[in-house]
Amino acid sequence: MSTPTVRSPIDRKNALLMLLDITIAGLAIFVTFDLFFANDPTVTSDPLDLITILGLKTLVLLILGWVTRVYRIDWRYGSMRELQLLAIVLVMSDTFVLFASYVLLDGFSYQAIFIQSLLAFNGMLFIRLVARTRSFFRFHAPVSNGKATLVIGGGESGQKIIKELKEHRTNVLHVVGVLDDNPLLHRLYIHGTPVIGSIDLLERKIEELNIEVVVLAIPSLPYGDRVQLLKRIEKTGVESHALPMLAELASGKVSLNEIREVVIEDLLGREPVQLDVSEISQTLSGLTIFISGAGGSIGSELCRQLMKFNPGKLILFGHGENSIYAIDRELRLLGSDTEICPVIGDVQDRARVMEVFDQYRPDVVYHAAAHKHVPLMEDNPREAVKNNIYGTKNMVEAADFFEVKRFVMISTDKAVNPTNVMGATKRVAEMIVQQQARHSETTFSVVRFGNVLGSRGSVVPLFKEQIQRGGPITVTHPEMTRYFMTIPEASRLVIQASVRANGGEVFVLDMGNPVKIVDLAKRMITLSGFTLEQIPIQFSGIRPGEKLFEELLATSEHTNQVYEKIFVGCTRPFKSVDPILKTIEYLLDQSNGLTSFLLFVANNELPEEVMESIFAPQIEPVRMRVNESTQRRKSL
Repeated sequence: MSTPTVRSPIDRKNALLMLLDITIAGLAIFVTFDLFFANDPTVTSDPLDLITILGLKTLVLLILGWVTRVYRIDWRYGSMRELQLLAIVLVMSDTFVLFASYVLLDGFSYQAIFIQSLLAFNGMLFIRLVARTRSFFRFHAPVSNGKATLVIGGGESGQKIIKELKEHRTNVLHVVGVLDDNPLLHRLYIHGTPVIGSIDLLERKIEELNIEVVVLAIPSLPYGDRVQLLKRIEKTGVESHALPMLAELASGKVSLNEIREVVIEDLLGREPVQLDVSEISQTLSGLTIFISGAGGSIGSELCRQLMKFNPGKLILFGHGENSIYAIDRELRLLGSDTEICPVIGDVQDRARVMEVFDQYRPDVVYHAAAHKHVPLMEDNPREAVKNNIYGTKNMVEAADFFEVKRFVMISTDKAVNPTNVMGATKRVAEMIVQQQARHSETTFSVVRFGNVLGSRGSVVPLFKEQIQRGGPITVTHPEMTRYFMTIPEASRLVIQASVRANGGEVFVLDMGNPVKIVDLAKRMITLSGFTLEQIPIQFSGIRPGEKLFEELLATSEHTNQVYEKIFVGCTRPFKSVDPILKTIEYLLDQSNGLTSFLLFVANNELPEEVMESIFAPQIEPVRMRVNESTQRRKSL
């Protein structure tokens, strides 16, 4: 049994539009020939001739309309492109009518054909304008029961917001005025809303008009001006919104679950660093590049940035199959000639690391794989050691053995004077890289980051989740301060370091002034369109291993600038990392002793014999058990 065909409302509307077009064409023909040329004996007025012309035009119009799908257009959203298509259909149909009239009719007139064509086009255009601006003919009482809203920006974005709110008749926001610095717009109206002055009048107009909401609609506003303007709005105590907000505002369902996506650069507190990477292309083009932790926040952004330099092959190495699959699929959609090689493996698995290096023989390695969550690593120091220290050791030794040209390890500012296991393991990992650089043909280097905004381990996703739940936002301490950078900044620094390194350097980025976490939370609340009363902030207390302030370099370390915004730190000297690794191995089963030792070696410059004398009481029992176990295995 066949299913009956259901015609959509748009099909019915366009069928009606087709009949209206035929009617308009008929009226245009009869008005032209019977009115304008009624007294011209050279022009035909025979009704049969006029019906012939109309029939020809209707037939061609319908055929061309079907071919070009001009009667499949939803004219509520028609644009200039659709009008151009309609004009082409009419011109082609009238060209055919012109030729047919010349052949078939005795009383032929170019002028008559031209005039009827203009009349028909204007009539059809009028009908479509009515469809496009249908709300113009609907008489409603002005909506004024929403929150009094002021729009900053009378440009394209501002007019789109006003138009959207007007058309949807939302009772959430009622736009009462527009501020714009363009004097040519002053005293004009945008979709019925007056432009009432320049942005300098912001505070005055908010007070005069009892404004409750301000919408910032200038996406092109320079960063510094944007921040200053948001601060001015915040001081007035009114709600503030920033683009994109159209869907939420026009729907009349503004809720905590529909907050706008906060732009990371708005939270940074400074202009994002734009590094010059033009020199990198010659260095990386055509090479085989290996990224460990390629599915993570930093690793995946590294992959995106590296694709711009046309490497020959990109090895995506990581142990999370879902994240590796996601970045692999994303990169393949770019349509690049670069060969993408997703590889599942763990940096802790030495045999697997060596196997992959042997298979692909990379030219450049970016080591981004690491455990980074401070409280979790405090509770699991052995896992931090296995991943951050032994994993780095495996990667470094594989790079040296297979003669990789360049190796860059991603570190953290928590490696400086660390108070936590994570930072201490990263400092030991730095030492492994620096030691290998002393006697290897491979160029080894380290890059230290501050906190990366928007990464999985940053506070931004946490704060966003808390805002979506309606608050509160939890901050550990009112004085907690951190340096911040964006994921693209971090990835660009890594790439820049990889071509600037000579061997053994620890690169750091000038990240401006540190930012208080509580100020970051307040900024996120404001940019999401809420107030501190709606989304409160609670202080939860400092967690184990955390400190109030973090540094990029220790007091005894100093820097030399090697590039704009990039410095090389001369780190705390050490003789050898081997005794440290040996001691760590003995302490793996003793969490307290392992934690104490890691923090000690990462914060002090003491010779091997001094370290061993300090930790001998903890090491010796473990050493004895290891030796006894070894002897038993030999005897068996």
